[in-house]
Amino acid sequence: MMDQDFWTYFFVVLTFGLYIGIAIWARAGSTQDFYVAGHDVHPTINGMATAADWMSAASFLSMAGLIAFLGYGGSVYLMGWTGGFVLLALLLAPFLREFGKFTVPDFVGDRYYSTTARVIAVVCTLFISFTYIAGQMKGVGVAFSGFLGVPFEWGIGIGMVIVFIYAVLGGMKGVTYTQVAQYVVMIFAYTVPAIFISLIITGNAIPQLGFISNVRGDDISMLDKLNEVVTGLGFGAYTETSKSKLDIFAITGALMFGTAGLPHVIVRFFTVRSASAARYSAGWALVFIALLYTTAPAVGAFARLNFINTVNDATYIEDGEDYDASAAAIVAEGGKPVPVWYKDWEKTGLLSFEDINGDGIMQYRGPNAPDGIQNELKPSNDIFVLANPQIAQLPGWVVGLMVAGGLAAALSTAAGLLMVISSAVSHDLCRKTLFKDMNDKTELMVARGAAASAVFAAGLLGIFSSQLGFVAQVVAFAFGLAAASLFPTIFLGIFWKRMNREGAIASMTFGLVATFSYIVYFKFVDLDPAHWLLGVSPEGIGFPFMLGSLVVGMAVSLMTAPPPQEIQDIVEDIRVPGLRRTLAVAQEHTAP
Repeated sequence: MMDQDFWTYFFVVLTFGLYIGIAIWARAGSTQDFYVAGHDVHPTINGMATAADWMSAASFLSMAGLIAFLGYGGSVYLMGWTGGFVLLALLLAPFLREFGKFTVPDFVGDRYYSTTARVIAVVCTLFISFTYIAGQMKGVGVAFSGFLGVPFEWGIGIGMVIVFIYAVLGGMKGVTYTQVAQYVVMIFAYTVPAIFISLIITGNAIPQLGFISNVRGDDISMLDKLNEVVTGLGFGAYTETSKSKLDIFAITGALMFGTAGLPHVIVRFFTVRSASAARYSAGWALVFIALLYTTAPAVGAFARLNFINTVNDATYIEDGEDYDASAAAIVAEGGKPVPVWYKDWEKTGLLSFEDINGDGIMQYRGPNAPDGIQNELKPSNDIFVLANPQIAQLPGWVVGLMVAGGLAAALSTAAGLLMVISSAVSHDLCRKTLFKDMNDKTELMVARGAAASAVFAAGLLGIFSSQLGFVAQVVAFAFGLAAASLFPTIFLGIFWKRMNREGAIASMTFGLVATFSYIVYFKFVDLDPAHWLLGVSPEGIGFPFMLGSLVVGMAVSLMTAPPPQEIQDIVEDIRVPGLRRTLAVAQEHTAP
């Protein structure tokens, strides 16, 4: 245990020191540095930073946990988030970069020639970003409380301080280069334990291949073995799902289109020099993301199998007892003692055991257990990536590396979100709306103050987000809000010249209000899934409301006056860069 504690503190202190050092080195000196890193980031570097921004606590901590416990049903998160990034890279990113603004509300305000549209876009951005950041700060709390022995709330507080230093000091310039370092940390932290565990279970050093290989020493595939184990305990087959096809489709759609509307991901493409660089940047980001996303299914499957093997039917040792002596006595009697890792994580409140039948044995069962025993264990999805190295009894340095990776994932995305919140308040709300005579120096001060306030608010959201669900579920709500509010307005703003300010205002308002109301109602008021609209869960409702938002925007635009001609010319020009200038030159040469 001392070895594990040493390596955990070593990697956490080392990486945090690196992040702060980069922030000091890359300190923002202007609003352009603070908002978009001076438009001067190399596409490959930006691709790596985008991958770190994208692979949040939901991807790193919670997605594999979802796959571990939902099996095939958990793949909607993998498919939705991956497909969404392709959609963003091909449909929106290059054109938004060509438009040449700092933020998404900046694009909306200028494209729709409306201060009202800009303010509504700011409101949408803040709703989405604060919902998203709640999941990141919760991930920070999970990592700190599980490994550093501090309360969940203290863990979030420590994370707030670190993010405050490098986000407020360095701005987007500091965040970009910090995220490059965080990507390297998190990808090593994710893949190294996966390689070890794949070797232990299947003998194959490549987790993606271990996932479909035979179990070591047994003539049965990994997935067939897992199906056999979980169905024997009364759970549904790992390769099947209880979700309806419509709900799976809706969740996948909400995650895909939500990705394409996420302000903190879109703004990453404003940091490169050109639309062409934005395309290259997106390509590199997909490569870097694939390294983790193709590993996640294997990590989830290994975690589920190891969890069952180490905890199910183990004899519980009460707090206050001498663990070593009690464990030795249990082994001497032919029993299996509760593992040390379980006792460590139990302190966080993310694992619990209720001895329903009073036999002192921890029975992990599904709703259809053949032996009729009730389930006595309640694990959180969020702990399994972090706990995986401990469950597999890997060396202390692997455990420490995993903790540093989990923190890097949560902090990298939190920093990107803070930049979006800061710029929405200082640039779009203050300088572009309320105080139009504000100079650069004052704007930079306001931006730093907004970022500092956002850090504090994000910490409070992280503390109270436990009522909403696990990390990936909390984050999924943000995707639904983005899909229904910002995506239709951005998409139509690029590809339909007839879309006007009235249509944009109606579309964003409908999408935000409808989606937010549905999520709040079915998460806090009516908890019965039987009452869901068409059987679509709160995680997936953003997709049907996105379609409604598109219809509302187009209908209102057709019923009102078209945009000014100069706006239509701009739309034409960002879709085909230089077209308007080329046509003007051609007309000049053909004029009589």
